[in-house]
Amino acid sequence: MSPRIDRNTKVILQGISGRAGRLHSRLMHEYGTNLVAGVAPPKDINKINGIPLFPDCASAVKATGATVSIALVGAYDLLAALQEAVAAGIQMIVTPTEGMPVHDALKAKRLTQEAGVLWIGGSTPGMAVAEVAKLGFLPDVSLKSGALGLMSKSGTLSYESGFRLAQRGVGTSVWVGVGGDPVKGARYSDLVPFYAADAQTRALLIIGEIGGRDEEDFAEALKAQAFAKPVFALIAGRTAPEGVAMGHAGALTYGSHGGYAAKRAALEAAGVTVFDTLNAMVEGVARKLL
Repeated sequence: MSPRIDRNTKVILQGISGRAGRLHSRLMHEYGTNLVAGVAPPKDINKINGIPLFPDCASAVKATGATVSIALVGAYDLLAALQEAVAAGIQMIVTPTEGMPVHDALKAKRLTQEAGVLWIGGSTPGMAVAEVAKLGFLPDVSLKSGALGLMSKSGTLSYESGFRLAQRGVGTSVWVGVGGDPVKGARYSDLVPFYAADAQTRALLIIGEIGGRDEEDFAEALKAQAFAKPVFALIAGRTAPEGVAMGHAGALTYGSHGGYAAKRAALEAAGVTVFDTLNAMVEGVARKLL
């Protein structure tokens, strides 16, 4: 399934009765997301924020025809939530929760890949088609409709980037937070074919960070795809000390592995314009698109 959702995309929310579920079901619904059902343990209520409740994904999907789920459950419950959603026929799952056990994440990755399900997360800020629908925590003030595809690991840095770009007049087409956990579902490289084919995307920006090989693999995917649209990058952690996790579990460098210099070199070799600062990125992208 493509990450491009619209107002007709039917979404269920697993964990809707928790604090995060109650809050963000309301915020997403108010934004325009077509939340058709919530999944929660049976109680003496049948709706939360006007959204009907079901005891499991299977009954929610059968009643509504939903194809997308967002799971706001604890880290140790994520694997079971993913298994339940896949078994019910869900085609895309977004999991914002940080800290999913690595063994669980490996099982979830294999499960979703074999089932052909698009898994966004873990530790994702969410995803959105600006001014249409969103799944997760992306703030409304950072969402302006436009032609810039955006992928991010960090939530906070990407919120600020989206907000400043929006203030400068640059909007986004499809924004996907791939997440900061070391083992995740969709990675930058996996989504290159989508952005290459998406007619509403004229350019692509990644908000990356040190640690792992995501940015290097993204650079290789760009070259393999012969990606013809302008690509920009902002990589957090340029001055981070070696061997220290900075924020996300995946933001960890040892020697040159996962370091800023290696990522920048790989990206620039693939034709990506890499910016040193947020301000420089905003102005550089604006000059290209406006």
